[in-house]
Amino acid sequence: MAYEGFFGEAVDRIGGEPISARMARKAPIRHLDPSLLLVTLLLSAYGAVMVNSTGAGNAAGGLEASNLLKRQLAYLVAGVFVLLAVSFFDYRHLGGLSPLVYGATLISLILVLSPLGDTQKGATRWINLGAFQAQPSELAKVAVIITIAAYLAQRKGEVRARDVALCLGLVAAPSILIYLQPDLGTMMVFVALLGALLLVGGARIRHFVTLGILGLIAIVVVLQAGMLKDYQVQRLTSFLDPNPDVQSLGYNLTQSKIAIGSGGMRGKGLGGRNTQTSLDFVPEQHTDFIFTAVGEQLGFVGSATLLGLFAFLIWRGLRIAVMSRDLFGAMLAAGIVALWAFQLFVNVGMTMGIMPITGIPLPFISFGGSSLITNYVAVGLLLNIHMRRFL
Repeated sequence: MAYEGFFGEAVDRIGGEPISARMARKAPIRHLDPSLLLVTLLLSAYGAVMVNSTGAGNAAGGLEASNLLKRQLAYLVAGVFVLLAVSFFDYRHLGGLSPLVYGATLISLILVLSPLGDTQKGATRWINLGAFQAQPSELAKVAVIITIAAYLAQRKGEVRARDVALCLGLVAAPSILIYLQPDLGTMMVFVALLGALLLVGGARIRHFVTLGILGLIAIVVVLQAGMLKDYQVQRLTSFLDPNPDVQSLGYNLTQSKIAIGSGGMRGKGLGGRNTQTSLDFVPEQHTDFIFTAVGEQLGFVGSATLLGLFAFLIWRGLRIAVMSRDLFGAMLAAGIVALWAFQLFVNVGMTMGIMPITGIPLPFISFGGSSLITNYVAVGLLLNIHMRRFL
């Protein structure tokens, strides 16, 4: 038996490296997570159906339903190619490339505020690339996750006050540029990502207490100095009003609640005469308020199914974070999970009146190329980490 064990080990280590490790390195796809890929495609298909449905009875954003669907499917195909590219690029190299990723992100956000930026409905958030409008603030979410994860992974759980301050600065720079667009929703996402990554990275309770106090002070200063416009303050606080003015400030929220509540248990069906959807009562329904269409047309059953798919997606992400071989991979996965969980909670919550109304899209469901491709980059990173967990 001893001879067989010695012989087996000698054979397995021909060339100074286990054969299993060499095979895994040559074919990491052997450890692909098919369930993660499947739930991603299911969510994307769900989103395509809802995008088409929200445009069936009205010209959403000046586009017919068929055009909305074609564009969303084109974004989906592009996202799949991006996912493949990201998943087969060893994520561990991103740690060294994080300064370049971060720098490129800042440059793209600056370009948005230059004459190259495209202004729509009072906000300058896009760069017009002809057939495609890029929104750098979406890709900045993943870039911030990569940058902070790479830095905190080097600390190996020994996070000090100056490390927290540096991470705060890394988030503050793109946040200021995004504030100038303006895009308060994405700024909220960055705050959530900072908290989640610091928690996983090993920050102490005193660090979070200090950040909380600084955050409260910053909110007071912003409000007292008039740094937010009146409509921004009203949008952030309107959900707290028990009797909103349904003709002005409370219009979006009121119509949103009516749409979700009218769906009942099974919904009114896709493509039918759904009052709020077909008559275009809910603003921006194909983007920020797409969950209202889910509630009205598919009811509680369809809404619960969608939330169940998200729960499975988040569970797979957490599992990959736990199984990661290194701290950098674990933090990347945790940051991606935090990104999805926060956007899901805020987007769905604002349609039901428990969260402020912000421009945060519902991952994989809302119409938009930058958002969908960013989420596919995130899925590619998770697949990447999962495939290399034995290397």
